[in-house]
Amino acid sequence: SARGPLADARVTLIDAAGNVVATATTGEDGAYAFTDLDAGEYSVIATGYPPVAGALTVTGTGVDGHDIELAHPGE
Repeated sequence: SARGPLADARVTLIDAAGNVVATATTGEDGAYAFTDLDAGEYSVIATGYPPVAGALTVTGTGVDGHDIELAHPGE
């Protein structure tokens, strides 16, 4: 199947203590953003397809281009 941006996927940001910090929905271009984050370790979980999680470290300067690959099993 073709790989490309996925709109309307739910993305959840979780802090190191397991608390939900923020949620976002991807736009038509597959982009999402979280703002006003404290520096630290976070997990990013995307749902809307089989759930996917990945680690993310935020410094004082922000993070750009943290991609998440979503696909149905076997794709």
